[in-house]
Amino acid sequence: MEWGLVLSILGAAIASGLAGCGSALGVGVAGESGAGVMTEDPGKFGLVLLLQAIPGTQGIYGLLTGFYTIMKVGLLGGSPMSVTLAQGMAILFACLPIAIVGYISGYSQGKTSAACIQLIAKRPEETGKAVILPAMVETYAVLALLMSIILLNGIKL
Repeated sequence: MEWGLVLSILGAAIASGLAGCGSALGVGVAGESGAGVMTEDPGKFGLVLLLQAIPGTQGIYGLLTGFYTIMKVGLLGGSPMSVTLAQGMAILFACLPIAIVGYISGYSQGKTSAACIQLIAKRPEETGKAVILPAMVETYAVLALLMSIILLNGIKL
């Protein structure tokens, strides 16, 4: 068994898994809030859906990192590359920024989205502001994705 390849696969799994969990938690929190708002005003479905969807992006970023990782080691092409233990460790560590930040920011963004759903329930004219607040959390997920990709690009196989 080639441990470098195993560590690379672990990195891809952690990136997609943790970021996906953060998004699932965030979308769930926002959905709970949205359901309460729509109980009172079903006409706010479009606004609620927009704010509920925003925390889902971290899962996409983790999935992109996972795909990029398995493409880098040749798993999608059918013939995996030879990956040393040190390279595998480097790939695993390169996947950690989006894994960790994706998990935390996905959940945090969901809580922010939930609060903003409550904002538009009472003041629908503030929708623009309500979208900006969760987008601020998104910034850190984008930075983590960028760091993971930069680190993965720096690893020579």
